[in-house]
Amino acid sequence: MLKAKNLSSLPGVRHAFFTRDGGVSTGLYEGLNGGTGSSDKPEHIAENRARMAAAVGVKPEHFLTAYQIHSPDVVVAETPWPQDARPKADAIVTKVPGLAIGISTADCGPVLFADPHARVLGAAHAGWRGAFGGVIESTLAAMERLGADRARVVAAAGPMISQPNYEVGQELVDRFLAADPANARFFVPAARPGHVLFDLPGYVVSRLEAAGVGQIENLAVCTYGNPSQFYSYRRSTHRAEPDYGRHINAIALSA
Repeated sequence: MLKAKNLSSLPGVRHAFFTRDGGVSTGLYEGLNGGTGSSDKPEHIAENRARMAAAVGVKPEHFLTAYQIHSPDVVVAETPWPQDARPKADAIVTKVPGLAIGISTADCGPVLFADPHARVLGAAHAGWRGAFGGVIESTLAAMERLGADRARVVAAAGPMISQPNYEVGQELVDRFLAADPANARFFVPAARPGHVLFDLPGYVVSRLEAAGVGQIENLAVCTYGNPSQFYSYRRSTHRAEPDYGRHINAIALSA
């Protein structure tokens, strides 16, 4: 697992950006696959998630993730929910000790948040759609409704696909430039005509900065380029593989 220095310094807060290390899954999913949406063996997923829950100090049934839909939607976790009744959302916030909130990723950007004074946490799934659509801002607003102050918030952007590996079409560029011409700085030409390379980590960090987050750390680790450590949707697509594993990125308040 990987940890952010800024979150690791906060008393009473436990977090992890889980890698493939330490899991029981095999084959395409070899390692610590936590993706309930994958076709991995359910018993392997359950054991992997139990190991992740233990790593952040919570019971397996208190290790919560949402049914992600690439939206700006946020849900508040007050009590555990069953895996087969996960709310549809792309961010979770909580102030309940002993509940871990997690985001599933396999190239998209995971962002973990904490206000150590108010003891309010957040976790956001920030792929290009979510980040562009405002999931970071929605998460901060939901945290503030629980008593947080974004100027005190410590945030970390975890492993995600890096610009050299993230080729996109001109239609995405047009959409970003229509929203803000300054977004041009996140695109550079690709080798393939009519395509560009998108800087997702840079864009995510820029949204955090613009939102007024107090402390920001970018782990600057690429999922696509490290197959032994990370699952990657795009890499699996390029390899014509039938499925792929998912990472969980989680944060919890000590009970």
